[in-house]
Amino acid sequence: MAVFFVLFAGLPAAWAIPAAVLSAPPNRHKFMRLRFVVVGLLVSFAGVLLMGLGAWLGREDSRYGAIESIGMLLISLIGAGLVVAGLGPLPSWLLQLPGPYAERLPLPFRLAARDLAHRRGRAVLAITLAMMATAFGIALTVISVGETTQSRAEYSPRARPGSLLIRSSALFAQQPFSAADAGTVQAAIERELPGVPIAQSERPSVESWYFRARAENVEIPEEAVYWDQAIGDEKLLRYLTGDQSTPYDESMAVVITSADVKVDSVQLSYEIHENDETTTTRTLRAVTARTADPHMETIFVPSKIVRDLGYQLQPDELIVDPAVRRVTVQEQERLDDRLDDAVAETYIERGFEASTGWLPVVAAAFLIALACALAAGFGKAANARQARVLRRAGNGSATAFRWFCAFRAGLSALYGTALGAIAGCPAGMLLLWPLTVRTTWEEPVRVPFETPWPAIVAVAAGLPLLAAALGALLTRDQSYPPTPAAPRP
Repeated sequence: MAVFFVLFAGLPAAWAIPAAVLSAPPNRHKFMRLRFVVVGLLVSFAGVLLMGLGAWLGREDSRYGAIESIGMLLISLIGAGLVVAGLGPLPSWLLQLPGPYAERLPLPFRLAARDLAHRRGRAVLAITLAMMATAFGIALTVISVGETTQSRAEYSPRARPGSLLIRSSALFAQQPFSAADAGTVQAAIERELPGVPIAQSERPSVESWYFRARAENVEIPEEAVYWDQAIGDEKLLRYLTGDQSTPYDESMAVVITSADVKVDSVQLSYEIHENDETTTTRTLRAVTARTADPHMETIFVPSKIVRDLGYQLQPDELIVDPAVRRVTVQEQERLDDRLDDAVAETYIERGFEASTGWLPVVAAAFLIALACALAAGFGKAANARQARVLRRAGNGSATAFRWFCAFRAGLSALYGTALGAIAGCPAGMLLLWPLTVRTTWEEPVRVPFETPWPAIVAVAAGLPLLAAALGALLTRDQSYPPTPAAPRP
């Protein structure tokens, strides 16, 4: 995000603002040179080519190295900065467009266009800043929506929806609880949630001992929570199936699957001793249980069977089944207060939760764009002649002046948001490709991106209307007394 701010905001500011100011004629009677516009468009075109290059380099679904992904991102960010910077001369050019058609426009709009052209230096700077803020906000919106779509595809739940998990917070991942820590955690749960059954999954205490359960014609999906097997008692079995009436037999394994298969045996592969070079196999009677959640597919092995093989088991995680009790956020917070952070951590499975941290940044960008547009639309008319025209048209009332201010603020915002949308849409759509490249084999394939066109249209249309409304409401009352009649000789 820091690189995005520096290159996408700093580079356009360093180029677009000087280009906009220097290309503006000293007054409205002079027209800007067309070569400034042509050069700016060529710079923007070069920026589009750079962004297209970055997107093309990151189009494959294969894994990229860290240096490769950073290089593609930098190329695309520089291209995005060039796109915005190349549009710098356009605000001045847009301000002179209504000139030949001004006489055919309504009086307040005609005077607003002329006033912006008269104070072109101030108006060009305001429109350029509004353009950059709008481009940044739209690009960030497109990127955030696309990354949210990708994150949703990558998300893999850690439990059934609504489940409370308590896992060891040991420094090294996949560490089970010690016997003392497990007792402390279970006592804390019982004090906070009295009478609630606690399911428990277990694992062999010596991790070098090999233990695997397999069933013919059953393939556990990679996104399953318990990919190898689940070891526990009847409470864990009923948590996995989501059915409290699931029968339990401590001498029989259960194949939990969503596939329409029938399994009557499970093969256990294990090592009796830590230094064994070969594994021993044993066939175990099994039944099949259905689950509608593919993330819960696994092979359940009762704890007694594993202990009878010579393994010592330790608690891997403690679970509160949502079918028995749904733990609230407040109860989770109180449980966190009871537990030592160095011993255990709690987690409630709520499904995928999209990040909203980008929303305040986008809102701030659009507010900056609105403020910049309004900066060119406050105050009295730029010269006395326009003030006299407004006074005659409004018969001394403030209505004509308010219409004038509304048109002036709205026109300034329209130029800024239109140019910002032109720059921000392709920037966001092309930057998504290098931002979503795979850097590890575990990441899923890229999913199709959804461009938030309704939000973009709402911004492009809403900001000018809002600026016009604020320009009319926030202007000071400019009531002019009617012109006195000339005295008779």
